[in-house]
Amino acid sequence: MSSRALLLAGATLAFIAVLAGAFGAHALQDRLEPRLLAAFMTGAQYQMYHALALLVLGALQASPAADQHFARAGGCFLAGVLLFSGSLYALALTGIRALGMITPIGGTLFLVGWCLAIAAAWRHGR
Repeated sequence: MSSRALLLAGATLAFIAVLAGAFGAHALQDRLEPRLLAAFMTGAQYQMYHALALLVLGALQASPAADQHFARAGGCFLAGVLLFSGSLYALALTGIRALGMITPIGGTLFLVGWCLAIAAAWRHGR
């Protein structure tokens, strides 16, 4: 992913995470059972964490520290948000428990992305 794509994805996902958090706190609080509301809010929380990480990766990709591992990490974070947070949002809103089987795939993509970011940071330090 290019620096611009990482920055756009990060800013967009952060915006949506704020909307999702507000929606969960205000519109869903009295409509969902606590377990489902907690799942929804976890999705928003992890989305924000990884949106911020995408912004950092975008800045790094635009700097002399640019590394393809940063770009690949960003791709993993983006896909991870779609699968992890997306499945939690869908699970909370629909109650379809089978959607929870998608969540670990997104979590695994987060972990792969962090491993790639570690590798890029390690390579940059040499």
